[in-house]
Amino acid sequence: MTFSTLIRPTRRTLLSLMAAVALTIGALALGTLAPGSETPAQAASLPCDIYASGGTPCVAAHSTTRALYASYNGPLYQVKRASDGATTDISTMGAGGYADAAAQDSFCAGTYCTITEIYDQSGNGNNLTIGPAGGAGAADIGANAAALPVTAGGHKVYGVFISPGMGYRDDATSGIATGDSPEGEYAVFGGTHYGNDCCFDYGNAETNNTDNGAGHMEAIYFGNAGGTGTDANGGPWIMADMENGLFGSNSAGSASDPSINHQFVTAVLKGGPNQWAIRGGDAQSGGLSTFYSGPRPSGYNPMQKEGAIILGVGGDNSNRAGGSFFEGVMTSGYPSDATEDAVQANITSVGYSSSNSTGFTPGSRVSIQATTACCTSDYITHDDSDSNVVITNVSSGSSATLKSDATWIVQPGLANSQCVSFESANVPGDYLRHSNYQLHLDPNDGSVLFANDATFCPRPGNSGTGYSLMSNNYSDHYMRHYGGVVYIASDGGPNTWDATSLWPDDTSWLAASPWG
Repeated sequence: MTFSTLIRPTRRTLLSLMAAVALTIGALALGTLAPGSETPAQAASLPCDIYASGGTPCVAAHSTTRALYASYNGPLYQVKRASDGATTDISTMGAGGYADAAAQDSFCAGTYCTITEIYDQSGNGNNLTIGPAGGAGAADIGANAAALPVTAGGHKVYGVFISPGMGYRDDATSGIATGDSPEGEYAVFGGTHYGNDCCFDYGNAETNNTDNGAGHMEAIYFGNAGGTGTDANGGPWIMADMENGLFGSNSAGSASDPSINHQFVTAVLKGGPNQWAIRGGDAQSGGLSTFYSGPRPSGYNPMQKEGAIILGVGGDNSNRAGGSFFEGVMTSGYPSDATEDAVQANITSVGYSSSNSTGFTPGSRVSIQATTACCTSDYITHDDSDSNVVITNVSSGSSATLKSDATWIVQPGLANSQCVSFESANVPGDYLRHSNYQLHLDPNDGSVLFANDATFCPRPGNSGTGYSLMSNNYSDHYMRHYGGVVYIASDGGPNTWDATSLWPDDTSWLAASPWG
């Protein structure tokens, strides 16, 4: 007896079965099967599975938050501990899963860790390591491994928080498009962390770290620099860095690009012979929009792509911008819109969300209390005579002026709305800001530099107590008291106030009730 004679389905049964299979395949492709179903969402078809099914397989896949293949069960990135130089790999918690952030927290407890390598999940060995010097920038440094905690798939994970001077690169790649060969790229960026200088990029670049002319790059750019320089109005934008220009269309500049206002951004770039497109959308919900699709700009056909991979810098290692990165891939071949739409559906299913709930709530008043054993009655205050910022003993018997000097109004971060700025309670318009690593109280002059210098990102306390306040534009530096003066300090850096002794305690603070 054959199987066909045992079961004789009707046409209606066959159609119902086919529909059920189609729905299941669609859910797998989009990663949207409900919790508790036979195949959990994190093990469904992930971005590189979707690209492969579309005939444009990933040739590089990087993420510090999750696997980008349903079958991937290995290391995502490496961290290095400042206290002893030891390294460890942070892996997925299972095939197709999310990063094991708890392993990082345990390894880095009581000290500072940097991300030293981001592994390629494609099997091509296109790992990103800290970038060397280039034609427009000194050698890069690694990103603070704890600088960007977020939630993905309901799990705590860490993104890559790039400050100026940080960046990653691979100049000897395998499988990456060269010349005029077609390729696709996408990245998930933080939409509220960006700069107006060159260049926060992810994608294809020169292999010798210098500007080799128009058409030698094809990388996604995110920020609010215009195509030919700083654009003070609007932005940020998703653009293409093709070298010697940022492009939102077939002419340099951002005029045709919409400004982005999403907390998490999906940015898509693809290019082939005299054809390229730029697309984007909200990485938390909805689909992709096409911002441009058409011929190359004048002077960029044919392309002369070289096949290096960069993250956080330009092709010549221009490393003066900042941004946040969570995941990204590069493909062989020019992906279809339908394939990218399916990838976007998977990205939104992840549920990226901010993990920044602290005692520093915008609109509130706080006093910032030291936690080091010597100084638990001391608070950050400012000296009205010279604007220097110090820690001072404050008590119920202190003068009204001192109590007011030790009180701060928490404002949304001037340079990054996911972080905070501290406005003086008794000198309205003046903010805590660092200059030459020392903290001062200065009036807001409206400049981009001031906004960055006056923005701090609360993170779990480096000592395990309270919170540590990370500099927005030097994310390897935290607010620290040393000798009674307040600085931004790294763990073991070149300055006296970077001393490793007591660094975890000196950089940990309490959000205390306001004295003023």
